[in-house]
Amino acid sequence: MNSAQLAIGTVGFGSFEFTGGGTLINLVAATTNALNGALLARRPDHYKNFTVVGILLMALLGGIGGGISRDVMVGRIPAALTNSSYVVLCLIAGYIGHRLAYSQGQLFREGLFQFVTSFALPWYAIVGAQTGVDVGLPVLGSLVLAVVGPTAGRFLIDVSCGVPPKQFVRGEWFVTIAALTGAAWIALDQAGLPRAASAPLAFLVGFTVRLTALYRGWEEPLAAEPAGVYRHDDGRPLLGRKIAGKSTRELQLLGLAASPREDPTRASGDRHDLP
Repeated sequence: MNSAQLAIGTVGFGSFEFTGGGTLINLVAATTNALNGALLARRPDHYKNFTVVGILLMALLGGIGGGISRDVMVGRIPAALTNSSYVVLCLIAGYIGHRLAYSQGQLFREGLFQFVTSFALPWYAIVGAQTGVDVGLPVLGSLVLAVVGPTAGRFLIDVSCGVPPKQFVRGEWFVTIAALTGAAWIALDQAGLPRAASAPLAFLVGFTVRLTALYRGWEEPLAAEPAGVYRHDDGRPLLGRKIAGKSTRELQLLGLAASPREDPTRASGDRHDLP
C-alpha cells in the first residue's frame, strides 16, 4: 500500500511505523522519555544556557539514547534511525516539555517530571528485556539490556549538563526498579504468558514500586563516606510534594530554583554569605 501500510500487526506509512514488533511500546517509552528530557534540561540544576534547539536535542538524547544504546549492544541498526516516528514524536514531546516548563509553577513541573520518569522507566525496561530474549541472550544479559534501555538516555543528559549521572547517586531505586521490571517480564514470559498480557503486568509492577518509592522516600543505601568527607544532603523532593512551602533559598539548595543574579553595583568586599 502506498499511502498507508497495514500489515499483520503493523500500522504506518512511508518511513513511519507505529505498531508491530513491539514498536508501540518503544514509541511510548521514547516519547515519554523525550518529554522527561526536556523537563529535566529546564531544571535549574541542569540548565546551562541552552537554546531551544539545545532543549530539543536533550529531548532526543532522553528519548532515543537508551534505545540506540540497547540496539547497538545486540548488533542491530537502531530502530530510531529506520523509523521516522521516533525522531518526530520525540521532537514534539520535547517542544511540549519546553513549553510546560514555563506554563505552571515549580511544584507542577517537578511533579510532572517525576511522574513521567516513573511512567517511562518500566516501559523501556520491558523493551530491553524483550530484546534480550528475542536475540537469545541469557537471563542476566537480558536484565542488563533492561537496565541500559531506560537509563542510558538519562546518563547522556546528565553528562551533557555537567552533573553526576543519576545511576551513581542517591535516588529512588532508579536502576533497581528497571532490573525488577525486566525480571518480572522475563518471569511472566517464561511462564508462557502472552506478551500482550506480560508487558502490562510487568509495567504495573515497576510503575507501582517506583511511585511507592517516590512517595515513601525509599532510596538506595549510601556507601560509607571516606574519613573526613562531608556528605551533602540534597534533600531531593519526592514526587514534587516536598517542595511545597519551601523558601526560595531552600529551592536553590535543592537545585530547583535559579540563584538570584548578583548586583553588579555591589563591591566584592561588600558581599555577604546568606545566613
